[in-house]
Amino acid sequence: MKKTLIAALVMSSVSFAHADGHKVALDTEEQRLGYSIGTMFGSRMTEDFADLDMDTFVAGFKDAFNGEEGQMSMDEVTQTIQAYQQEQMQLAQAEQEKAAAAAKEEATAWLAEKEAEDGVMKTNTGLLYKVISKGDGDTPTSLDTVEVDYEGSLIDGTVFDSSYERGESISFPLNGVIPGWTEGLQLMPEGSKYELYIPSDLAYGPGGTGPIPPHSALKFVVELHDIVREETEEEK
Repeated sequence: MKKTLIAALVMSSVSFAHADGHKVALDTEEQRLGYSIGTMFGSRMTEDFADLDMDTFVAGFKDAFNGEEGQMSMDEVTQTIQAYQQEQMQLAQAEQEKAAAAAKEEATAWLAEKEAEDGVMKTNTGLLYKVISKGDGDTPTSLDTVEVDYEGSLIDGTVFDSSYERGESISFPLNGVIPGWTEGLQLMPEGSKYELYIPSDLAYGPGGTGPIPPHSALKFVVELHDIVREETEEEK
């Protein structure tokens, strides 16, 4: 039974490579199961071996399954697979480095455009900000908890997070967020609305997070509603 199922797997693999309009029979339970396993197996292998030669794959599979002497030693097999994996890792790394360089270049150009806009200010760390409206309340410290509404977007305008969309403001300690927020919110008196243009090194850096790609500069619209202070015993 086992050998028959494996043979069906091999035959279904052959059908993918040499279909030419010919379809294998799927009349029996074993044939349908074999084709199903072949489909799953083939789709998984595509992820790791996109250029796999189906003829030699089937030949190697048959030789190993039938216990026949292979055309390559096991050392050669291991070395070949390891060399392929190493090559793929190098290619992936090169693609990542290329994407990182492009992201950095785009972020730098975007920040330069923002810096040149009227009303945009720059701090010593490279954080850019623009006052939309300025309140007359206190400014928070890095140890304070603040209540804000905000919208965060990528440089292409894609919104990745928004308290406005959720219809609910959020409170958090300023020492528990990205550096661009920690610094930017300390510039804002209560009741203010600012736009923050945050370089990648003050945001999520080379790792990115969730919907935010690596090396992304970010834009935030932030409204500081309140500095949340704990009540003292006398106030309670």
